[in-house]
Amino acid sequence: MSRPEALFPLFGKLESLAGIGPRTAQALAHMDITRPRDLLFTLPHTVIDRQRRDSLRGADAGRVATLEVTVRRHLAPARKGRPYRVEVEDAQGVFALVFFHARADWLERQLPVGARRLVSGKVEIFDGVAQIVHPDYMVPPSRAGDIPLLEPVYPLSAGVAAKTMRKAVAEALALVPDLPEWIDPALRAQEGWPGFRTALLGAHDPATPQDLSRDAPARRRLAYDEFFAHQMTLALARARRRRARGISSTGDGALRRRVLDALPYRLTGAQARAIAEIEADMAAPERMNRLLQGDVGSGKTLVAFMALLIAVEAGGQGVMMAPTEILARQHLSALRPLAESCGVVLEALTGRDTARARKARLAALAAGDIDIIVGTHALFQKDVRFRDLRLAVIDEQHRFGVAQRMELAAKGPASDVLVMTATPIPRSLALSQYGDMDVSVLDEKPPGRQSVATALVSAGRMDEVVARLAEAVAQGRQAYWVCPLVAESELSDLTAARERFEHLRAALGEDRVGLVHGQMPPAERDRAMARFHDGETSVLVATTAIEVGVDVPNATIMVVERAEHFGLAQLHQLRGRVGRSSAASTCLLMYRAPLTEAARRRLEILRRTEDGFRIAEEDLAMRGAGDVIGTEQSGLPRFRVGDLESQAGLMALAQRDARKLLREDPELAGPRGAAARMLLWLMEQDRAIRLISVG
Repeated sequence: MSRPEALFPLFGKLESLAGIGPRTAQALAHMDITRPRDLLFTLPHTVIDRQRRDSLRGADAGRVATLEVTVRRHLAPARKGRPYRVEVEDAQGVFALVFFHARADWLERQLPVGARRLVSGKVEIFDGVAQIVHPDYMVPPSRAGDIPLLEPVYPLSAGVAAKTMRKAVAEALALVPDLPEWIDPALRAQEGWPGFRTALLGAHDPATPQDLSRDAPARRRLAYDEFFAHQMTLALARARRRRARGISSTGDGALRRRVLDALPYRLTGAQARAIAEIEADMAAPERMNRLLQGDVGSGKTLVAFMALLIAVEAGGQGVMMAPTEILARQHLSALRPLAESCGVVLEALTGRDTARARKARLAALAAGDIDIIVGTHALFQKDVRFRDLRLAVIDEQHRFGVAQRMELAAKGPASDVLVMTATPIPRSLALSQYGDMDVSVLDEKPPGRQSVATALVSAGRMDEVVARLAEAVAQGRQAYWVCPLVAESELSDLTAARERFEHLRAALGEDRVGLVHGQMPPAERDRAMARFHDGETSVLVATTAIEVGVDVPNATIMVVERAEHFGLAQLHQLRGRVGRSSAASTCLLMYRAPLTEAARRRLEILRRTEDGFRIAEEDLAMRGAGDVIGTEQSGLPRFRVGDLESQAGLMALAQRDARKLLREDPELAGPRGAAARMLLWLMEQDRAIRLISVG
């Protein structure tokens, strides 16, 4: 499939536009503008008000004024380096137009004495008198139309003048053909959106400052076009995957009933709902591709285990993959009692197994003697074979690349995939990153989980905190103490974990304090974790190695040192390590004053709420989409007009519309389908176009 001919001019070279030479094209490339099409979606960020006024009298310094004047006289500079002044008169008085390094002959031609001129430029006050230095416009009244009443201001880079940019945009707009409408007519009427070409022209030529708002109909329509093209790509990927051969896995519920009977509590409504959604997906002949999103401590692991039991009940096998050795072992210890309660064989495979143990486990897996295997990326290796893999559960998905997920899924060519994340993702990011997936959300805490009292404590009260910790330890309680760095760095004065470890051992007793950090040999780290888990140590000094998944119900105190250096999501994850039993829990966020405004806001948000989704939304508002998910591996699309942070509702609308269009016209063969293809070409959604062409 090749790009439609109607779009060729928009994808030509920038140099084809008047006034753009190789040097300007190179400067525009620094702004990600390489074709006329890119100029269309580079919208003005503000406007200059050039509406006419009668006089400069009373004009504010720094504001732009546009008025009609009569040229009175030219005052050439008395000596070199002084400005050239042209005295002019408006309806109420006399003022000067000022020029530096000006050529007198050129100015006399532009501003002949006695002539009427429209001038527009920024007002400055010099020695108490208003003047305009280097006016932006000086034209005869007959050419008043050359001065826009509201002049759009575009983002610029070095080497691109404002006038050049405006001219280039005007040239690009002239190339826009009349395109068929891809938006559902009822939706367009309901939203009051203009047609595509009209929206572009309006967005680049705002009639009022309100037209610059994201909610202005023209801009909202263009944002929707970007979101709709993106969601069409995701919907096509989803439709193609659903067409791929899957296995219907249905269980009789016997294993699940045994586990539920053995639990000391009942499922939450959210857990029951998520399990029902997964069960329906696994029973369908298409492959499941579902995201299980739940806040810290919402009971995702139990939901995932129930899903794995459906695979086993159906006669198949399941796999759960975690990003780290610690997490894999954690899952193993959490799931083993559940597996034993229903007679299911559960094993682990990690990078540290001995050759003999690994060989035996691989043989049992291939023979089907292991029902569920838990592991790390060691599960990707070629010698790992399943007898009948039905379900792959991937924990903390953002730590794995797409290619790794595909490798694991390929171990069972028709297996279902369930992706879990304990990082609450704001709705707009979930839609744009996981829009091809179905989503189950766990938004309730299991019974018995306590809320965590969060307090902000200045680093100056360290001795007081250690004394309180000693009292808690004497009562049999356990605590985490998180430090940001492992060793003193020349670049930073953050307290080292080793130093804090020594300090706390001196205060609490040598055998009461353990240490875990990323530079320890894995076996040593596991031993330190195991001693803390078994209650042999009371305090675990750690770096953020314990951020995700570590589960010690008896630990009820979390101290985060230099909390102002951590991100919101990270602090929320750390706090989630406590409050895992019915005992009252505390999180102390220790900071060093003075705090920056952003750090204070982060810590205050944490003090006020434990709602991970609300925290995620606040994080998004403070940091932006790329930083929240991690720009390097976020896979987030870049939108020129649409804004993920503030337009989640529009993204959700685009998702519903894209899925509806594909349900009604899977081949995109009808009039609206053909128009949607044109949009995909325009928005460079080449992946979507390939998906259509290969069917």
